[in-house]
Amino acid sequence: MLMEEAAQVHRLACLELRGGNHSAVYSVELPGLLGWVSCRPLRPSPRGGDLYYLSSCSKGAIARVALADVAGHGAGVSAAAVQLHDALRKHVDEWDQSTLIRELGDTFLKDARKARFATAFLASFYSDSGELLFTNAGHVPPLWYRTATREWSFLYESTPLNKEIVDLPLGLIAGTAYCQTAVQIEPGDLLLLYTDGISEAYDESGTQLGLERLLSIARNLPTESAAAAGKGLLAAVAQFRGSRPATDDETVVALTRRTDRG
Repeated sequence: MLMEEAAQVHRLACLELRGGNHSAVYSVELPGLLGWVSCRPLRPSPRGGDLYYLSSCSKGAIARVALADVAGHGAGVSAAAVQLHDALRKHVDEWDQSTLIRELGDTFLKDARKARFATAFLASFYSDSGELLFTNAGHVPPLWYRTATREWSFLYESTPLNKEIVDLPLGLIAGTAYCQTAVQIEPGDLLLLYTDGISEAYDESGTQLGLERLLSIARNLPTESAAAAGKGLLAAVAQFRGSRPATDDETVVALTRRTDRG
């Protein structure tokens, strides 16, 4: 069962950075976006290896979302959470993610001395234009619902819907193995970010959900709000598992572009 959800929507203030790896479920407003978060560490641990952070820039125009999955638990994850938090804080006003990614590549994403490895998905949304910059560092691909076509798909760097943006280093970021890609998010579009505890869930027979079945599930999700889609995804995964318990942390960050100008 999910912990009780707060009745009020949390509105992210300018320069606020919110998140972590503790159990949480709530709705949130970001610049140009409405969101819903569910973070479920694997019981009995109160904190897991899934990390998420949401931020707003100093002018309230740029929203950033980071979702990561760190191998292991305990002190190593706590140290990784601090690294990710500090890097996001340092670059909170930068829409361009290339410098942030280079720094994370040197510290957070791989640290051979501590035998730690993480996958991460980072996205920056510019509320005035609806443009989304994203970098996927080995993470499972988000689900993207496009209201124009009423279709769900995975958001990959190779999407034919990528667009050019002047003065930004799109494509491969120098000095890293990662790409920065831009797409247009229209009002009513949905993004579902999740960790592999969702896509790698197992049913009672030992069959893994996998990305193909996950996309099939998405096609039947409600699309009227981020909260409805996120809750629907978790309910569908729980139905797939049946009586088999979860074997990993499960985190979902659902986002939709606002249809108003607020």
